[in-house]
Amino acid sequence: MKWIPRFNSSNSLRVIFVIAVFILLFLSSIAYKHNQDLNESSKLVMHTYEINIQLERLMSAIKDAETGQRGYIITRNNRFLSPYVYSRDKVNTSFITLKKLTADNPKQQENLRKLFKLIIQRFTSFENCLKYSDPKTYDKRKLDNHMFGGRVLMDNIRFQVDKMNDIEKAYLQRRLKIYDEEISLSPVFSISLFLTALTFIILSYRQISRDIKRLTVFNKKLLISSRLMSESETIGKFSTWQWDLDTQKIDYSENQYRLLGVWPNSFVPEKKTFLDFVHPDDKEAVAESMEGILNKKQLPFIYYKVLRPDNEIRYFKSTGKLLTDQQGSNILLGINFDITDEHLLNIELKERNAELEASNKELASFNHVASHDLQEPLRKIQTFISRVSDADKAVLSDSAKDYIYKIEVSAKRMRVLIDDLLLFSRTNTTKKEFLKSNLNELLENAKSELTEIIDEKKAVITASKLPKLSVIPYQIEQLFINLIGNSLKYNQQDVIPEINIDSEKVNSDQFPELLDQNIKKFYKITFTDNGMGFDPQFKETIFVLFQRLHSKTDYPGTGIGLAICKKIVENHKGVIMAESTPDEGSVFTVFLPE
Repeated sequence: MKWIPRFNSSNSLRVIFVIAVFILLFLSSIAYKHNQDLNESSKLVMHTYEINIQLERLMSAIKDAETGQRGYIITRNNRFLSPYVYSRDKVNTSFITLKKLTADNPKQQENLRKLFKLIIQRFTSFENCLKYSDPKTYDKRKLDNHMFGGRVLMDNIRFQVDKMNDIEKAYLQRRLKIYDEEISLSPVFSISLFLTALTFIILSYRQISRDIKRLTVFNKKLLISSRLMSESETIGKFSTWQWDLDTQKIDYSENQYRLLGVWPNSFVPEKKTFLDFVHPDDKEAVAESMEGILNKKQLPFIYYKVLRPDNEIRYFKSTGKLLTDQQGSNILLGINFDITDEHLLNIELKERNAELEASNKELASFNHVASHDLQEPLRKIQTFISRVSDADKAVLSDSAKDYIYKIEVSAKRMRVLIDDLLLFSRTNTTKKEFLKSNLNELLENAKSELTEIIDEKKAVITASKLPKLSVIPYQIEQLFINLIGNSLKYNQQDVIPEINIDSEKVNSDQFPELLDQNIKKFYKITFTDNGMGFDPQFKETIFVLFQRLHSKTDYPGTGIGLAICKKIVENHKGVIMAESTPDEGSVFTVFLPE
């Protein structure tokens, strides 16, 4: 059934609104960044102007010092030394300011160091000129030399200042260009913000218009969906109901009435009217359950019978869950299931289980008969045959001797068959008690059981270290006995039997089609022999009860041994499989859970 999509107009508008707000915030952040960039550009421009001003002040202070020095030398009036004396402080102040302003510009810092060095030399020249112009220490030649050197230093200072000014002018031009570009983008951002807002307003309007049309279509689909839900209740034999615990108002779905055997809306849904349909045997329990709903605000599963107006008895199962709506009202949402068919099926299953129990008792009786009553006459036959002495046999005819021999062989085969059947039956029915066991010890016990045939055939059995697992000890020992005995039975003539037993831990996902994936770890135990092998097409048949690949005259046996192996492995939630190549040997692989 195809579900009708849920109409969600308000959510669509919310999405559009959120996207619009997000974009507006994004554009606002860009505008904010743009304003920050403008502010930064303004700071950079002011920074350049500040450097130029400080260079001009620096140059002006040096010129004042030079002018004051010349005035003093000419007039010998100390008032002319005032600009010279104060110029040092002005130079230092400007230099400190310039050093801070150019802190992020290594090139200008280097130029500033060179400039300061020239300024220091210039002030040294000032001091020498004053020294050799003094009447007491007057020296015309030295005075002329320092005056000329001072002029050269002044030219170098001007050159260095001009150089720094040129660099700052270049910076200023670039910064002014960036500033102009950023200023020109401001209208673009303003228009973008306006157009974006307008676009989303238009989109919202279009969405609202579309939603109005969709709402009309959706209402039609909702009616169809309600009809489909009603049909689903009819097919699934269930119904729904709502109980407003605040107003005590109850609403039924139409199928609730049908399940009660009446027409829809043929009575007012109330506690009392519903109890009228409940079978007298269950009325009290259902009434208590309804009171429990009011007190505990919940409805666990309750099973009861309903008596329809036509006197037909139906079996119901009900449950409910408390919900709180947006207005805070407590509403119990419930579901009723008509489980009459399931109930009748359970009755049938109980009857079949009783039949199975009776059958199991009969099988137990059969086991008792097989283990006692059938073996008793068989023992007597073997006893009487054994009492026929060689002297008695000598007087018998050849055909009589042959009959006695066949009776003896058949009795032995019958005993082996009964013993194997009992062993297979115990594998199925005996209590399965799992114990943590050392498989190496169980293997040694199995080898001890087979000591006679191992010695007789001079078999070589090698085994790697086996794990400790939680197993049914006697069953695993029987598994080892059957697998090793099978390899010894079907050995090649004139070839010493060799059996290798190996073990390794594996993950179940390595054998996804073979092992139970709910169990993560298994131990893989392999029994490899050099026997006569078998045709690979029979690799599954050999585990079927009474299935033999060879005649009983060639190889004695009942065809139950490997079936017992499979049953033992299945009891341990494992897997057994066989692979073989004729005349080369066989490999039996057992997977046991860790």
